[in-house]
Amino acid sequence: MFKKNLLTTVVALGFYTATVSAQETLVVDTWGGSFRDLIDEAIAQQFTEETGVEVVYNTGGTIDRLNKAKLAGSAESDVTFTTSHVGWMYVNDGLFEELDMSKIPNAEHLVDQARISPSHLGVWGYGYTIAYRPDLIPEGIAFDSWEDLWDPQLEDSIALPDFDPSHIIAVSALLSGSDAENWEDGQEKLESLKPNLRAFYTNDANSQQLISTGETPVQLMLTMNAHHMMSEGIPIELAQPKEGMVLGVDTVGVTKGSSNQELAHQFINIALSPEVQARIAEVKHGSPTVDNAEISDDLADSPAMLSTPEQWAQTIDVDPRLRAQKMGEWRQWFTENIMN
Repeated sequence: MFKKNLLTTVVALGFYTATVSAQETLVVDTWGGSFRDLIDEAIAQQFTEETGVEVVYNTGGTIDRLNKAKLAGSAESDVTFTTSHVGWMYVNDGLFEELDMSKIPNAEHLVDQARISPSHLGVWGYGYTIAYRPDLIPEGIAFDSWEDLWDPQLEDSIALPDFDPSHIIAVSALLSGSDAENWEDGQEKLESLKPNLRAFYTNDANSQQLISTGETPVQLMLTMNAHHMMSEGIPIELAQPKEGMVLGVDTVGVTKGSSNQELAHQFINIALSPEVQARIAEVKHGSPTVDNAEISDDLADSPAMLSTPEQWAQTIDVDPRLRAQKMGEWRQWFTENIMN
């Protein structure tokens, strides 16, 4: 009888341990590479230190992960990182939980541009601007304005991303006296850029290869990627056009149907703490999205770092909800009229 009870106890304890073990893991859906490393170093390690809960990752491209989430019958992660406009696609498809803001007190310090929706919040900011090789471009081109991309001296020199034309569409509309909502006003302007276009990069690695070899000495580039390339010794500089850089915000939300919603909210709150936000700036030049993060003067003065409300306001801020609505139309027009 004693042995039977002992065996029952051991089996029960084993089941309990396995259950706790399964619960004590938070699954984060994010990009791979340096962005996954950033999340792990700046956010997840702090989360594990405070909670004892380990973080594991599902990684992939932005749209690939969205499509996978649409097809999944149940939540395959607890927390999802994505861009602000693709986050709206998650919201529209019912793939995010509405956030309980009482569990994210650090969100009180979010800048306005990072308050994306009731279901996803900005976790770091950046820009899309002109990155260039000063050793490979004609003298006299300083990129003080986006208009300089149209300089005839840059014929067959520029690379744009093939996966997201929203930035150059917004710039072309702005230079035509309009805005992204009335993007058709900039179509003729953008079509006139075609002689200067040489390539369309498909991902970060392709972008780096094109600019490091000098095949495309000028690119429209995500500023965090540019700083990463600089750290690897690629001699590029970031322009600061007078019209501002195109604002980008990466966001975080709780995956719909997550069984770890308390932990997911705690993870997001830690991500928005001033200490973690400062660490994000140090590790990958992601601009803090909270107004109480303290970063060094050197970081604050570095190109494309947004450290004051005025700097955030000086960007070209395309409504992420509009981008989500228009992206399919923009990509089709861009593919048919600019890439072909």
